Amino acid sequence: MKKINPVVLIPVLISFFVVSFIDLVGTGVDELKQDSDTPQYVLQLIPFVALIWFFLLSVPVGVWQDRVGKKKVLNYGILITFAGLVFPVFGNTLPVILVAFALLGIGNTILQVSANPLLVDVVPANRASSFLSFSQFIKSLGSMVGPFFAGMVGPWLARLLRDDSPGAWRYGLYAFALISILSWMWLSLVKIEESKPDREPASLNSCFKLLGNRFILLMVLGIFVVVGIDVAINSNIGTFLSGKLGVGEEAAKYAKSLYFLAKMIGTFTGALLLTRLHSGKFFLGSAILLVLALLVLAFTPNETSAWVIIFIVSLGASNIFPLIFSITVAKYPDRANEISGLMMMAISGGAVIPFLVGWFMSIYINGGILFLVGCTIYLILTSLKSLKV
Repeated sequence: MKKINPVVLIPVLISFFVVSFIDLVGTGVDELKQDSDTPQYVLQLIPFVALIWFFLLSVPVGVWQDRVGKKKVLNYGILITFAGLVFPVFGNTLPVILVAFALLGIGNTILQVSANPLLVDVVPANRASSFLSFSQFIKSLGSMVGPFFAGMVGPWLARLLRDDSPGAWRYGLYAFALISILSWMWLSLVKIEESKPDREPASLNSCFKLLGNRFILLMVLGIFVVVGIDVAINSNIGTFLSGKLGVGEEAAKYAKSLYFLAKMIGTFTGALLLTRLHSGKFFLGSAILLVLALLVLAFTPNETSAWVIIFIVSLGASNIFPLIFSITVAKYPDRANEISGLMMMAISGGAVIPFLVGWFMSIYINGGILFLVGCTIYLILTSLKSLKV
């Protein structure tokens, strides 16, 4: 059985902290809103230029890394992320920030396509689900720390360096750039034995042909659904709390922080439990917990119970992404690069499902939550299929 080498494992895990830097898009929107007169709808170009690359580049990157190797591709992703983090040195204007977050988005797409299968390569096969959940814990930790660091520590660093120019938050990005380059240096120095499939190199055609495999198609759609649920709750839960229970808008904002906290706890707990529990059964249990919590949330009568249920919803959703990935790659290890590309492309569910949830919620306040219940039922069916396989 493959032994865990901390010298190799740690730099791969640190790359997941670098992955979390994409969640600074919200900070970019908020800070430019304060420092400029740019209309709110125009500022939504920032998350668009950051996330569109998952749809455009994920599959080509999966094909590319099948030819040149996961570690090399991961290092390119870290370098492009570094470029995006230092680019705001050219100013705090919308064009500069758009270029910066476009680079962050490109780098992040490459990182997510390559980091997951590389992590599977450096840990024992029976520990893959556990470590993939732990990697999501690291990402969640970065997602929680990032906005605070940029919004609070960035201005402090600017004052320390006597920079009174607008956009002091950018100094937080420069600090993260330092972490990125150190991560790149460490990963460059270690030697990793990657799994190499005994077949012809992947192509775009061979990658998309995998969707003809019913199991892979179900699991890719599972990623589309669970990412959509995750983003939909984050972007619509404040509206739900305000519209249904009369929670003040300022207080409703804390629902996102609670959701991220629960997700961090959930992924850490999942990493521990998956060292002993069967991945397929854990997937089924997580999906059942999620659908029950969403049903209760739709009809909860008071604010206190709503906060508790939001916490439980996040716990249910927290491990499903890494479980789907690890279960699929475990069944088709020689197609890991192509599967990773397809699954990262499915992250685009985070752009589609939240829109539908918001639309249903505008018709009937519980409508959006009930739509998510329907999405979660699909995850239950997918988990049952994974158990049969």
